[in-house]
Amino acid sequence: MASAKRIIGIDPGLRHTGWGIVAIEGTRLSYIACGAVEPSPKADLADRLAAIHEGLLQVIHDHQPHEAAVEETFLNKDPRSTLKLGAARGVAMLVPAQAGLRVVEYAPNQVKKSVVGAGHAEKEQIRMMVKVLLPKAEFRTDDMADALAIAICHAHHRGQK
Repeated sequence: MASAKRIIGIDPGLRHTGWGIVAIEGTRLSYIACGAVEPSPKADLADRLAAIHEGLLQVIHDHQPHEAAVEETFLNKDPRSTLKLGAARGVAMLVPAQAGLRVVEYAPNQVKKSVVGAGHAEKEQIRMMVKVLLPKAEFRTDDMADALAIAICHAHHRGQK
């Protein structure tokens, strides 16, 4: 896959920041890797953000993606939770940007529609379709499946954004 482009999808979160990397060559998608950065639940906000930063730096160093896609924050009922999630999302956008990658954002409904065909799909539907689209993918959490879905979404829309 010499001409393949690697895309990292990032699903930001303070407990689990999922990441997934796919390669696209023409219209062919391939699974590369996925995982999650999981800061200590006992750590304060700044330390969690630092852990997310370090973890994503390592992933980008190890896998050398060409492009990045991040899920937009949805509004929670609790404004404090939304603000904290926004901080994690900021780190998730900063790390690839500092590595020289173009970072594109996608709304959760756009990701779901791209992968499942419906903007209000359930987590199980996303997991199932990611497995169909990337049969070699091995993910153990929804965060990892969501990150792969974000990367798939970007692969489908990369010429449009």
